[in-house]
Amino acid sequence: MAIFLNKESKVIVQGMTGSEGSKHTKRMLAAGTKIVGGVTPGKGGQTVDIDGTMLPVFNSVSEAVAATGANASVVFVPPKFAKAAVLDAVDAKLPLVVVITEGIPVHDTAAFFAYAQSKGTTRLIGPNCPGLISPGLSNVGIIPADITGPGKIGLVSKSGTLTYQMMYELR
Repeated sequence: MAIFLNKESKVIVQGMTGSEGSKHTKRMLAAGTKIVGGVTPGKGGQTVDIDGTMLPVFNSVSEAVAATGANASVVFVPPKFAKAAVLDAVDAKLPLVVVITEGIPVHDTAAFFAYAQSKGTTRLIGPNCPGLISPGLSNVGIIPADITGPGKIGLVSKSGTLTYQMMYELR
């Protein structure tokens, strides 16, 4: 049973043109995630080829949502740009934003959580997390799809390593 993600979830990747963003976009696509585009300020209008899948790049999350109907975002931007990226996603009223980036200053994290709460439209997962997966349906983040399997158990953990081991044992 998928709660936050399903096979119809339309995902944008913030930071898709960077090395981590492009690497994990490839893995998420291979896991069946419906990635509809990416956001990199200043690179809007480009198209990125990820293993034969042509994905549009937008300057802002609002532009990406308007063009694609996206309803989720995953953030792969450097720590100094993370606050702006999350605020951009909240302003676009995305229901789900998963922040993979680690090393975000604590005051930036507090600010974007307070902002999201004040708007009341966005569920934030992270930062510094491996992401979120509905096995066989959609994978948003860095969780290896091959260590998971569908079932009736949901797993939430602070530790990425222990999460991976539990997923492996439960598959």
